Amino acid sequence: MNALPIPLQTALLLIASNVFMTFAWYGHLKNLADRPWFVAALASWGIALFEYLLQVPANRIGAQQFSVGQLKVIQEVITLSVFVPFSVLYMGQTLKLDYLWAALCLVGAAYFMFRSA
Repeated sequence: MNALPIPLQTALLLIASNVFMTFAWYGHLKNLADRPWFVAALASWGIALFEYLLQVPANRIGAQQFSVGQLKVIQEVITLSVFVPFSVLYMGQTLKLDYLWAALCLVGAAYFMFRSA
């Protein structure tokens, strides 16, 4: 059986990586708000290890087909795609129209990074 295509491998690994990254960066605001900051930092570092275990292979695989700039834009699109549901569903934040405007800016960034590809 053939392996998944490089763009799909890259995207799936980056999505999983971003889930860990988002929890490492922001999950402590909900779960460890009553603890000292260094406890939150240590917990975040532990979660971030799993992020890096996914992010590094994602970028190595993706670099076979994408430029570094393209990988960065893919990463940012995925980051926003993971962050918005996290902030609304997990953190209880209000869905704002600003998320749409940010997404449109990323669509523009993706256009410019991939138009000559």
